[in-house]
Amino acid sequence: MKRIFLLTLGLFALTFSAMAQHVDRSSFKAGFNAGIPVGDASEISKFSIGLDLAYHWSVSELVDIGLASGFINAFGETKTVTVGNVTVENEFEDFQFVPLTGSLRLYPTYDFKLGADVGYAVGINDGNEGGFYVRPSVGYNITGNTELNVSYINISNDGNFSIVALGILFLF
Repeated sequence: MKRIFLLTLGLFALTFSAMAQHVDRSSFKAGFNAGIPVGDASEISKFSIGLDLAYHWSVSELVDIGLASGFINAFGETKTVTVGNVTVENEFEDFQFVPLTGSLRLYPTYDFKLGADVGYAVGINDGNEGGFYVRPSVGYNITGNTELNVSYINISNDGNFSIVALGILFLF
């Protein structure tokens, strides 16, 4: 896992140095997202919120690369299971992550974009080791400096923690 992260970081460093002369559309982005855990994560959480932060540099008119981070909080669920005369209540704590990623955006049109963030999500609550982070996304500019996006967040270690999210980003 560490090799993948270091390799990704090294590739982005090489890319940044290669494109140092072409920075005509750099932008800082910040926003929020709300999501619904899916798959195994839906058994322990029903809702998540997050903060998104990114800085992108233009490589060409169609491609931006950058760095992205943020915060994700998936709210823990309380489950009650009854077997015969025995009732057991399981209470799951909130899961919290800070993703540290490289970011790629493709612009087939001015308003529409496709992208992905890849890196590592640091688990910050007790017992949460974090894991490999992948987040493909589709975005649409609803105004000149506001983007609405849909993404699929997957954090994998020994298992997968996945969220389908709707977000809004503001460009600065």
